[in-house]
Amino acid sequence: MMAPGRRSSTFTRLLRHGFTDPSASERLLDGPELSPVRDDPFLLEALGATADPDLALLGLVRLLEAQPGPTARRELLDTLIAAKPLRDRLLGVLGASAALADHLARHPRDWEALVTYEPRDLHPGVEEFERGLAEAADPVLLRVAYRRCLLSIAARDVCGTTDVAEAAAELADLATATLRAALRLARAAAPGDAALCRLAVVAMGKCGGHELNYVSDVDVIFVGEAVDGADEDKALRAAAKLASHMMRICSETTVEGSIWPVDANLRPEGRNGPLVRSLSSHIAYYQRWAKTWEFQALLKARPVAGDLELGAEYVAAVEPLVWKAAERENFVVDVQRMRRRVVENIPAAEIDRELKLAPGGLRDVEFAVQLLQLVHGRADGSLRSGTTLDALQALAAGGYVGRADATQLDAAYRFLRSMEHRIQLYRLRRTHLVPESEADLRRLGRSLGLRADPVAELGREWKRHAAVVRRLHEKLFYRPLLDAVAQLAPGETRLSAKAARERLVALGYADPAAAMRHLEALASGVSRKAAIQRTLLPVLLGWFADSADPDAGLLNFRKVSDALGKTPWYLRLLRDEGAAAENLARVLSAGRLAPDLLMRAPEAVALLGDGESGRLEPRARGPLEQEILAAVRRAEGAVQAVTAARGVRRRELFRTAAVDIVGSYGTEGQPAEADQGALVDLVGGAVSDLTAATLAGTLHAVVREGWGDTLPTSFAVIGMGRFGGHELGYGSDADVLFVHEPRDGVDEREATDAANKVVSEMRRLLQIPSADPPLLIDADLRPEGKSGPLVRTLKSYEAYYRRWSLVWEAQALLRAEPVAGDEELGRRFIALADPLRYPASGLSEEAVREIRRLKARMESERLPRGADPKLHTKLGPGGLSDVEWTVQLLQMRHGASTEGLRTTRTREALAAARAAALMTEEDAATLDEAWVLATRVRNAVMLVRGRAGDTFPSDPRELVAVGRYLGYGPGRVGDMLDDYRRTARLARGVVDELFYGG
Repeated sequence: MMAPGRRSSTFTRLLRHGFTDPSASERLLDGPELSPVRDDPFLLEALGATADPDLALLGLVRLLEAQPGPTARRELLDTLIAAKPLRDRLLGVLGASAALADHLARHPRDWEALVTYEPRDLHPGVEEFERGLAEAADPVLLRVAYRRCLLSIAARDVCGTTDVAEAAAELADLATATLRAALRLARAAAPGDAALCRLAVVAMGKCGGHELNYVSDVDVIFVGEAVDGADEDKALRAAAKLASHMMRICSETTVEGSIWPVDANLRPEGRNGPLVRSLSSHIAYYQRWAKTWEFQALLKARPVAGDLELGAEYVAAVEPLVWKAAERENFVVDVQRMRRRVVENIPAAEIDRELKLAPGGLRDVEFAVQLLQLVHGRADGSLRSGTTLDALQALAAGGYVGRADATQLDAAYRFLRSMEHRIQLYRLRRTHLVPESEADLRRLGRSLGLRADPVAELGREWKRHAAVVRRLHEKLFYRPLLDAVAQLAPGETRLSAKAARERLVALGYADPAAAMRHLEALASGVSRKAAIQRTLLPVLLGWFADSADPDAGLLNFRKVSDALGKTPWYLRLLRDEGAAAENLARVLSAGRLAPDLLMRAPEAVALLGDGESGRLEPRARGPLEQEILAAVRRAEGAVQAVTAARGVRRRELFRTAAVDIVGSYGTEGQPAEADQGALVDLVGGAVSDLTAATLAGTLHAVVREGWGDTLPTSFAVIGMGRFGGHELGYGSDADVLFVHEPRDGVDEREATDAANKVVSEMRRLLQIPSADPPLLIDADLRPEGKSGPLVRTLKSYEAYYRRWSLVWEAQALLRAEPVAGDEELGRRFIALADPLRYPASGLSEEAVREIRRLKARMESERLPRGADPKLHTKLGPGGLSDVEWTVQLLQMRHGASTEGLRTTRTREALAAARAAALMTEEDAATLDEAWVLATRVRNAVMLVRGRAGDTFPSDPRELVAVGRYLGYGPGRVGDMLDDYRRTARLARGVVDELFYGG
């Protein structure tokens, strides 16, 4: 047993050299395997320089134990002590990779592979690796030879003989050599198949880009051709057999493990397409069917194995198609959407550890670089490298990316790739997750040269580089556009005007010249305002590009900025409040209505900030009405009072439209997860409350102007139709009834004259031409319709309904609800209406037939000529009218006995009918979905066109904008129309059963 003093001394030395379990390591040093070199100072120093000294020491002992005898063990120890380069390489690998330590324990003479590589400029390529694999006569031996080659790559990597880019290139070259060896074995196993065909293996992804990971799928595409005289079908079948066998050789697990999966899913039609196609079949597919992402993937295509001449023909044939990809409609949006889809699929529990796919990860760099390559590589061949860092350097050299940005991004990418390499190297497992245990983080940090406090330093460096990537991801694409117009830093290489226009076209701007002018006006100069704009615009341009009309978004932003440019809070709001800038971008590019409202009062931009509640939401009816009444009281006359009320209405309409747009677009361009029915209810309720508050203010202004404080008669406004149902759209008229009742001692004629004057004045004031959205009062649902008096006393209504009321008038009363004026009179009117709209005896069959007849007549008379009934949201089959009349028929039949049906709101009544078992849950859901969708379409049309409409717009850009609001991305207008038809068709089936009785 060793003396305590000596043990204490060794223990201390081990701690000083970075060992975390010095007791266990001390026992290993005292073992028989290391007894000859136990006191060698160079060994302990070399172990202490590794990523994990404990792991390195354990691996070394295992390797010595595995040697075939004392002579071999002594040879290894002597070489290790005498040759520092070998010592550093071998221990470096053992301290970084438990998997390669396992390999060396199984193949104890493979350490000799580390002796030969010493000079920095000696980097093996494909030919050297092919020689290393040449003697592998079967898949098992191929795996052994592959790991032996991998050992030498890892040694150069962990010792710093190669940098991360060189190591990735070597890994790609080793993969190339391995594919060739596997194909050689497959051909040898089936010489008949090999004689029939030419087979080219084209590498894609990281292998094609010469930037492979330690453990990664190797993406490939296979191209086959018949040899002279062979039948093409037979040749392609033979090629498919060879390709399949080659994939199995690489992918299958043996006693020596597997190499890596060969993935051919990037081929045309993915896993559903044939494994091998002819060159002409490939080209036909790409010319006709390929999606944007497929051209993006082809950017890295490189022939690596098999018939290299055929592979070169393939690359030459697809290359022109790749560089035309940016001309495709919605190119940038397609690429960015694919990136977002990747992020959405990351499990929530892993996103904070995801090194590759999370925001600020490796994929952000790769996507941004590829996007710029595809946009500008059409005209500049220097940008066509498949290697990310080479392409980034070329983009900077050509002025397409700022040099400082490129330098920062290069450093961040190298650091993140180094992390990824070292994480995978430990177990040789495919992963992009940063480990969680302190031991793993310590080893990872030390492997990257972080020694003072490896865990803390690693966390800081990772977050710093990820933040750089997040910040530059958008800036990389949009900032050079600003530099091209801002005319700052004349010594810098700037994006040419032509290149800037190309980039804007790729972003979806139809008028790049106008966009350049707007950018110049916003971002030029050295003022503080221009500097803030240059900070904001890169992100705003991305949000505009995500919309259906980027040109409109940028133009509207310039208009708002021009109007508020001297207002100190405007740019500060956009810069400092997280939601404000994105909300503004969404609103300005979503259509005409919201920007038109904003341009009339640009200060309403302030509503888009985080606010006191932290979210954008409509105001409640009470505070809204109080504000309008206060404004009316401050005004000098009725005209000024109603102008003030309409101004509040304009601002609040803008707020509601903004809530609607932001709620539909969601965050960063993604459709919101919120219930779309809830959003419809929120908008309908907000617009209805706003209309009611405006009418209340107008009524107060008219009464004050004509009669002072007291009108000779009590007066109430009853909301009808969508107004009474809290379902108004942005362009809806306000359906109302007017009721009055003379005050005590007032002659009825005098009271009626006063009430008529109030109605006439209210309508006149609200119809005075102005820039504010019109608010039209429609009283056509009154008794006797247009031929009846505009206003009646409560007794007159009672007499009319008792004697003359028709079934349609009782049906119209289902939506009646007081909205302004005398509350008690309003309640009494509702008490009068209830027996009519919810008859105690239900409806007679004659009344039911009359309702059905009226509905059929309305549809035949009111449906516009030439309109497609299946797409008419109001009168078409399965549209609003179908659902509402079905619900109203149930209300009139069962409302007297079913309290839940006694509501003016369609969706509430529908839910009550389902709860009362008057319809099945499935039928209720079908009708509800159809009603919500039709309402959303109408709201979308108004938001996009700035005027109301009951059918989808015919203008293609407007149609795309409606689709964008409804959650349908570019190229999915057909899906939107098909979905609407399907939803409406299903609803019509329910209506036929419930309304028409089957």
